[in-house]
Amino acid sequence: MSELPEEMIIVEAPLLQGEDILDHFAREEYYCRLVGEGGPPLLHLWRHPQAMVLGLRDRRLPGAPAAMERLRSEGWSVCVRPSGGAAVVLHPGVVNVSIILPHAAGDLNIHRDFARMAGFIRGAVQPWSGAAAAGEIAGAFCPGDYDISIGGRKFCGIAQRRQLKAYILTAFVIVSGQGDEMAGLVRHFYEEASCGQQEGFPVVRGGTMASLQELAGVPSAEAFTASLKQTAMQRFGAAEAAPEALARLAVPAGILEELKAGMRRKYDG
Repeated sequence: MSELPEEMIIVEAPLLQGEDILDHFAREEYYCRLVGEGGPPLLHLWRHPQAMVLGLRDRRLPGAPAAMERLRSEGWSVCVRPSGGAAVVLHPGVVNVSIILPHAAGDLNIHRDFARMAGFIRGAVQPWSGAAAAGEIAGAFCPGDYDISIGGRKFCGIAQRRQLKAYILTAFVIVSGQGDEMAGLVRHFYEEASCGQQEGFPVVRGGTMASLQELAGVPSAEAFTASLKQTAMQRFGAAEAAPEALARLAVPAGILEELKAGMRRKYDG
C-alpha cells in the first residue's frame, strides 16, 4: 500500500440525514469494480447519522430479524455488510475509512493489509496520541486481531472485502461520543437477537470501547478526517478528488438500486 500503481484519490461523502446505510456499501462495490478495471486507488471517507451494521453471523441469530425490525421502527438504518466482522453502531462521530486497491492474481496477504491499515489509522491519530496499539480487545464489539486501542479501550476495528480484481480495506473509527453507550447498544442487540442462545456472537462488556475524544482529546470527526487526508497525502501521495473525478465516480441511480437489491437478497435474507 506504500507503493501504489498511481495516485490515490480521496473521496469524502457528505453526511446526509435519512440516508440508507446500504447506499455506502453499494457505492463501494461500484468503486471496487472501477478500481479493478484500471481506475485509480481510492480512499473513501464517510459517516452516517444513525445505523446498526451487522455481520453475517449476527444475521443468523434466531431473533435477528425481529431485532433488526425493532431498530428500524426506532429510526435506525440497518443492514448486513458484505465485509467481515460483527455488529457496529454508527453515528455522526464515527468515521468510516475505506481504502480500495487493485490486486494481482495470487497476491493475497490479509495480515500485511490489515497491518498497513492499522498503521495508517495510527498515523492519523499521531497528532493527539502516540499510544495507539493494534491487537484484539476482549469484550469489545466487532472484535478482531487488528483492533486499535489506547490504554486497552478500542476505538477502531478493521475488516476487508475482496472482488476478483480489487479489494476494500475498511475501518470504523469512533472519534466522538461515549464508547460505553455504544457498547451497550450492541450488547442489547445481541441479548435480543440471541433469544437465550449462549454462543455464536461476541460477548460485549463495558469498559472496552471508547472514542478518541475520550481517550486522546480529538475534538471532532471533522478534525480527525482532516488528519486522515493529510496522512494519506504524506504516505500514499493521495490527492482530493477533482470535480471531473467525482463526476466519473458518481454511481448511476439504477445501478445503485440494483447493487442494493442484490446485497439485500444475498446478505439480509
